[in-house]
Amino acid sequence: MEAIHSIRPLLAVLVSICAVPLIASSRKANTREGWTFAAAILKFVIVVSMLPAVLRGAQFTFTLWEFLPGASIAFKVDSLGMLFGLVASSLWIITSAYSVGYMRGLKEHSQSRYFCFFALALSATIGAAFSANLLTLYLFYEMLSLATYPLVTHHQDQEARRSGRKYLTYILGTSIGLVLPAMLIVYHLTGSLEFTAQGLLAGKASKGLITLLLFMLLFGFAKAAIMPFHAWLPAAMVAPTPVSALLHAVAVVKVGVFSIVRILTGVFGVELLSSFHLGTAVCYIASFTILVGSLIALSQDELKRRLAFSTISQLSYIVLGVALLSPKGMTGGIVHIAMHAFGKITLFFCAGAIFVGTGKKYISEMVGIGRRMPVTMAAFFVGSLSVIGLPPTGGFFSKWYLVLGTLQGNQWPMLVVLLLSSLLNAAYFLPVVYKAFFCTEEEAQFENKMQEGPLWCVAPLVLTAVLSVFLFFYPDIFFRLAKMAIGM
Repeated sequence: MEAIHSIRPLLAVLVSICAVPLIASSRKANTREGWTFAAAILKFVIVVSMLPAVLRGAQFTFTLWEFLPGASIAFKVDSLGMLFGLVASSLWIITSAYSVGYMRGLKEHSQSRYFCFFALALSATIGAAFSANLLTLYLFYEMLSLATYPLVTHHQDQEARRSGRKYLTYILGTSIGLVLPAMLIVYHLTGSLEFTAQGLLAGKASKGLITLLLFMLLFGFAKAAIMPFHAWLPAAMVAPTPVSALLHAVAVVKVGVFSIVRILTGVFGVELLSSFHLGTAVCYIASFTILVGSLIALSQDELKRRLAFSTISQLSYIVLGVALLSPKGMTGGIVHIAMHAFGKITLFFCAGAIFVGTGKKYISEMVGIGRRMPVTMAAFFVGSLSVIGLPPTGGFFSKWYLVLGTLQGNQWPMLVVLLLSSLLNAAYFLPVVYKAFFCTEEEAQFENKMQEGPLWCVAPLVLTAVLSVFLFFYPDIFFRLAKMAIGM
């Protein structure tokens, strides 16, 4: 495999960090937002500039500092990192546009601080995507935790501070208490923290110690919201909706599951997990989270909380797919990183547009809202189809491959889980859409008067809905990257 030594991975990380002082010093809102867009577009251009070479099988590498043999701060852009980097950098542009409409529409305070920490969060996300080893991944994972804390506590009220404490307790507590000691043990056993295609730990420890390390790392990356380390995520819904979209589709939770994918494939390796039958154990843990998260989502009346528990469930689809250890299952799990991102961010954008336009946040208050906001609710319907896994949206393909992966791996219980959970997905999304458009005059809580949210809120959600449909017809780039990541 061709290795291209280049500073571009580092530049992709630094560009939004360099924008922070420019955003913070801008006195005018237009200037501040201009710097945000400039950084977002430049980051995306740098990431895309590496795509052709990665698709040819090359890897971009850059070592910033090696302070111990096998332990360095280093970057590697391979197919898996490129897939995640493309999703994060492209959606940052769209989320920045949405943030303008949302923050201005509600006249939110401290907007400069908001955009500064937003930029830092995206730098940490790209840093995690392009990490060459476990140490670099860990450092950017922690950077992301600290950068998103001010976003979660943006409103600075008692509820926000309480949710912020829970957020840090779960996220930092597990990473310091579980990931850090596991990383030290891995280094002690292998003398390296570099991700490799075959994994690091084969033949290095007993089955008992391998199993312990697996569960320490699986639960230690709590941003993946695997139960029981999931409670931080619904609590974080006190944040502004663009932050929720960032948390659920672009950065935080996706860094969590991306880290687990890296651990399973680059630290343990498929052959080791298969020989010890550890993939099946991970599948059952992920399945529990999928089903329980879906059942809890059914009972939630607040729209953002329903979306939050949906996210908890959907993240474990990715973990389940990779843990199946079958080529189709792993492909489906990795592709679901992208497909879920576009569908779920559409749903959160819609929730925010509804709140800005009507002040409503409870589903029971939204009967007939399709008459007032037809564009928003049509996009909500498209986002729902993508998360459920129905055509004509990209989510259909990732779930299709997951189903094929259960058959290829002879994991019939996992097939039942996938089919049942998809029915539950439909049960908690489609009634929202139905009541929005098809209700009686007596039930309707909105007049037959079209009044959408601000343009800067509506345009991004329409774009992400269109992209979700686009990915049904043109999913090739993500499938190519996913198949390369698992060696197909």
